[in-house]
Amino acid sequence: MKLASFKGGRDGRLVVVSRDLAWCVDASPIAPTLQAALDDWERCGPQLAGLADELEHGFAPRQRFHETEAASPLPRAYQWADGSAYLNHMELVRRARGAEMPESFRTDPLIYQGGSDGFLGPRDPIPLANEEWGCDLEAEVAVIADEVPLGATRKEALAAVRLVMLANDVSLRNLIPGELAKSFGFYQSKPASAFSPVAVTPDELGSAWKDGKLHGAVEVELNGAPFGEPDAGVGMAFDFGVLIAHCAKTRSLAAGSIIGSGTVSNPGADGGPGRPIAAGGVGYGCIAEQRTVETLLEGSPRTPFLKAGDIVRIEMRDENRRSIFGAIEQTVIAA
Repeated sequence: MKLASFKGGRDGRLVVVSRDLAWCVDASPIAPTLQAALDDWERCGPQLAGLADELEHGFAPRQRFHETEAASPLPRAYQWADGSAYLNHMELVRRARGAEMPESFRTDPLIYQGGSDGFLGPRDPIPLANEEWGCDLEAEVAVIADEVPLGATRKEALAAVRLVMLANDVSLRNLIPGELAKSFGFYQSKPASAFSPVAVTPDELGSAWKDGKLHGAVEVELNGAPFGEPDAGVGMAFDFGVLIAHCAKTRSLAAGSIIGSGTVSNPGADGGPGRPIAAGGVGYGCIAEQRTVETLLEGSPRTPFLKAGDIVRIEMRDENRRSIFGAIEQTVIAA
C-alpha cells in the first residue's frame, strides 16, 4: 500500500493513496497520523491495507490526490539517522575535500544523526540564507522502521522496515569541512531534509525491493534537465538491514525512526567514478560528485552549487514509467 500525509497540524493527516497516485482516501478513522499508525502497526497495518484494497476496487469514498498538498510522510520524526552506504559517493566527496578514505568505511557503516524535529514537504522550497555555503541536493532512499530492539540482528532489523520512500538530504558543502574538523559531526551543514509525497510498503514494491535494497533508477533533474539516474540497487555496500542493525547496536529505536541510505551513487563500468549524463554516464545524485569528476578531468569544477531560483526534482518510476513515490520538486529561495 501507499501512504501519505496531507498538510495540517504538526503531524499532518494520514491518507491511503492509490497505486497510480491519482486518488486517496482519508485514513483518520484508523489512525489520525502516520506516526499514530506506526505506534500501533499490528492493529493499524492490516486495516490500512484493507482500506487500500477498497480504494483500488472503487469501494472507498475517494478524492483526488494532489502531491502539492502533501507534507513529507512523517512531517517530523523521533529519529532521522542518515547513512552513507554507497562507497562511490564516499570516495568522491572525500576526494573533493582532500580527505583519505579510511579502510574501515568499507566494512563498517557511516551514519550521522540528522535533525528530525521538522522536515520540508516534497514541494516546499529550500530556504537558503547564504549561497556561499554551497547548497547541494542529495538524492537518497529512506525507510521508516517499526520498533527495533537493542542489539537487533540484520534479519530482525529488516523485518522492522514498514515503509520505503525517497529523500532529498540537503547539504551545505562549504560548511562541512569546518564542522568535521572539530571531530564532532554535522550540524549547521545539514539543514532540513525533504521526503517523497508517498511512502510505500515493501510488499507493494515487488521485485524492486530485494535483499534489503531498493532497486531502480533514481531520476534527478536540475532546472528541468537530466542530472542523474543512478540505480539505487547498485553499489550499495550496506543494505538497510545492516544500517538499521548498526543504529540499534547500543540503543533501541522507536517506531517511526527514519534511516537513510546516503546519496545514491554508481561507479562507472570501468570501476571509476562514473560519468555525467551529458557524457553518456548515469550521472550523479548530488552536485558535489559531478564537481569532483569535473576537477579530476578538467582541473576545476564547472557546475555551481544551488542558488535561488534553481529547481530540483527527484523521482523513481516502475517498469511502465509510472511514478512510484511521487516527486520531490523543490525550488531554492533566498531565506
